[in-house]
Amino acid sequence: MKYLVKNTWLLAALLLAPVSVSAYEVMEISNGGTVQGTVTLSGEIPDPKAYNLVTFPDPEYCGRISNGNGWRLLRDFFVNNKKQVQHVAVLLEGVKKGKSFTMSVPRIEARDCRFLPFTTVVRSGHGVEVVNMDPVMHDIQAYETSVITGTRVLFNSPLPFNQRHHRGDLHAMHNHKPGESLVRQFQLSKKRRTFVMQCGFHAYMESWAIAVDNPYYVFTDENGHFSVQDIPPGTYDLRAWHPGIKQAIKQQVIIEPGGQLTVDFVLPSPGRKKTALTVRTPPRFTPAALGREFTIEPILELQ
Repeated sequence: MKYLVKNTWLLAALLLAPVSVSAYEVMEISNGGTVQGTVTLSGEIPDPKAYNLVTFPDPEYCGRISNGNGWRLLRDFFVNNKKQVQHVAVLLEGVKKGKSFTMSVPRIEARDCRFLPFTTVVRSGHGVEVVNMDPVMHDIQAYETSVITGTRVLFNSPLPFNQRHHRGDLHAMHNHKPGESLVRQFQLSKKRRTFVMQCGFHAYMESWAIAVDNPYYVFTDENGHFSVQDIPPGTYDLRAWHPGIKQAIKQQVIIEPGGQLTVDFVLPSPGRKKTALTVRTPPRFTPAALGREFTIEPILELQ
C-alpha cells in the first residue's frame, strides 16, 4: 500500500482484521514445555553513538536529554553490572502450531526526541502506530536492510509536532494527550525480518523491530532473564536477537511434554570502535555556527 491515513479507523481495522499466517495453526496446548535462561554480553559494553546537537534541528529542546556538553547519546545496549542484557528478543523459530497468536499493532512514541520502545516486534503485513509527544516535528523513515540487495524504504512520512505541548517551554512535561496517530501498514520482503525506524531530522532517534510468525517470543528483563511458556513439544531453533549484534545467535532446542529447559545465551560485544559518532572535545561546531549563542542544558536527563 502506498497511502497514509492519520485517522483512527485504519488502526481499528488493523487491530480487528485477521492476518493470514498460513504456516501457523492454533491448537490447544495441554502439556506444553518451558524454555528459560539468561542473556549476557561477552566483552566490553559498546560506547553509545554520539551526536553533536548543534548539527541537528531543535538542539535546545532535544538537548533536554544530553551529556551536558552539547552531545546527544544513543544507547543501544542496556547492560547491568553482571553483564546481563535487557531488551533482547528471544524467539522460537519453526513453530507451526500452538497457542493463540494475537498481537496488537505496536505503538511507538516520539518523546523527548527518542523513539520508545527502542526494540519491539512486528508482523509483516500488519502495521505500526506512531504518536508524537514533542512540540517539534519529526520525520518517520521506516526501512528494511539487506547485505545483498541493500535498503528498501517501507514508508517515509512527516510526524507533525504536538500542539498540546507547551511549545517554547523547555521545562514543560508531557502531561498532555498524544498527537494524532500516524498508522502505516507495511509488507516486508521475503526472508527479511528486520524493521528499522529513524527520524529524518534527528538521527539519534531509532527504533528497531523483528518480525515474528508465531506467539513464542519474549524480551529479556533487567536481569537478562527470559521465559517462553506453553510450547508444544518438538524441535525448534531458539534465537536471541539484538540489533547491535550482526550475527545470528541461535541454538536448537528439544521441548519435551511438560519439560523445563534452561538455555543461556552469550552475545559477542561489537567492541568500542572509534567512529565519527564519538564525543569530541571541543566539538567542531558550536552554537555560534547557528549565528546565536545559547546553552544546551540536560534538564530531563544527564547522560
